[in-house]
Amino acid sequence: MATIALVKESILALKDRTGSSVIAINKWIESEKKTEIKKHIMKAALKNGVEKGILVMVKNSYKLSADAKKEISKASAPKKAAPKKKAAPKKKAAPKKKTAPKKKAAPKKKAAPKKKTAPKKASAASKKKKAPAKKTTTKKKTTTKKKTTTKK
Repeated sequence: MATIALVKESILALKDRTGSSVIAINKWIESEKKTEIKKHIMKAALKNGVEKGILVMVKNSYKLSADAKKEISKASAPKKAAPKKKAAPKKKAAPKKKTAPKKKAAPKKKAAPKKKTAPKKASAASKKKKAPAKKTTTKKKTTTKKKTTTKK
């Protein structure tokens, strides 16, 4: 069936991991092959493909079955092997020019011993300059006395 061949080709070209929807398959066929397949013909081809084991239905999408993928890879393998071309003869490399010998890297200098610094007197002064901590004032709660009424 010619339609199933188009469907197989479109699914391979779309390379969807979860499968290709019917809409995506139709769009690919219209854009690449410039043909339009009627809805009932497409539905019948997909149904036959699932029955024969060429296609697998996943939700509302279709994937190629493992067997169909193996057949396609076997069919494409001989085609790739046939057009072997002889490698172009390699050109001889041009003789390299002599380069000046590299200079040796300068010996690393020893790390200079760190000088001990006298403790700074300014550090004591900086402690005094710190802003005094803010004092928080607490407001006294005022309570209202309840009036008691006496019964007569």
